[in-house]
Amino acid sequence: MRSHQLRHVAAHLLTPLLMCLGMGLAYLGAFHQPEPNHLKVAVVGTSAQDMVLAQTMKDKAGDALEVVTLPTRDEATAQLRDRTLSGAYIPDPRHTELLVAKANSDTTAMAVELVFRQVAGTQGMPMTVTDIAQTSSGDPTGQGLFFLLVALSIGSYGSVAAIGAAGAGLSMGVRAAIGLVTSLVVSVIGIALAAPVFHIVDHDYAAIWAMGWLYSAGIITVGIGLHTFLKRWTTLALMVLFVMLNFTTSGGIYRPELQNGFFGSLHAFWNGAGFVEGARSLLYFDGGADFAGRIASLFAWLAVGAVLLVIAARYERHNFPAPAAPVRAQRPVAAEEEIEETVGV
Repeated sequence: MRSHQLRHVAAHLLTPLLMCLGMGLAYLGAFHQPEPNHLKVAVVGTSAQDMVLAQTMKDKAGDALEVVTLPTRDEATAQLRDRTLSGAYIPDPRHTELLVAKANSDTTAMAVELVFRQVAGTQGMPMTVTDIAQTSSGDPTGQGLFFLLVALSIGSYGSVAAIGAAGAGLSMGVRAAIGLVTSLVVSVIGIALAAPVFHIVDHDYAAIWAMGWLYSAGIITVGIGLHTFLKRWTTLALMVLFVMLNFTTSGGIYRPELQNGFFGSLHAFWNGAGFVEGARSLLYFDGGADFAGRIASLFAWLAVGAVLLVIAARYERHNFPAPAAPVRAQRPVAAEEEIEETVGV
């Protein structure tokens, strides 16, 4: 009996230990050593001296920087607002200026400033930093959207175990409907906290709420679909998908230009990046060129969830065709344990 209990405890300890390993690999791998990686910056000017400065920086930095030259300050500002540029240096003996967009990423702006402080110091010129895209009053660092993402994600994947376990006797259609309503509630909680409570969002409330609903619905539909096959391992799978690989690639703390290639590549299509970058684009850059693509990525994740629901429904009809008993059965211990799975960030 004791050996059986020890094996039972060991089996349940496997999940938190795997969470520990996965979180350590993901968070430390993504955040432990931020450094420029193809960070695109510009030197503004058309003189031979400006060209030499840009080429010298490019030669010294290697893959860390992508240095281009732009003819005017207006062109540099336009590219910063299009989010295709991280910083623009305007050398002038009387008034050297660095243009950044902190709303795009405060950490990226800090990295750009560090690079050009060294350049200006070498040239012996004082430098003024101009932010062309300021954040809302309640989000001075621009990272509030990331923490809104965290809240939406926990509410979403944390609900999947409850729906899957407590609603095990319900049809897939009913569980999917419950998931859709749950995602609505999660999105309402998110926008209520982000707007009137903490003022992270100060306009376009309806659009940000809708993006939150779309994001949450994608996670919940994927989770409900996977639960049919993974059961109590669903929480671990969702943590891998929507915490370990999601938070680290969302761009909320470090954008791809300060990460290695693996996390930077996932940033292009992962759903967390879709929400964070889409919200940034809408709130601070007038819905720039990347906004439509970010919304499309959120719809794509929801479509994946819908496909999983259909596959899971067919699997359940084929393997569990008998109707549920009219008398309520006692919920299995495994279901109770699944509902109580650890939810981590």
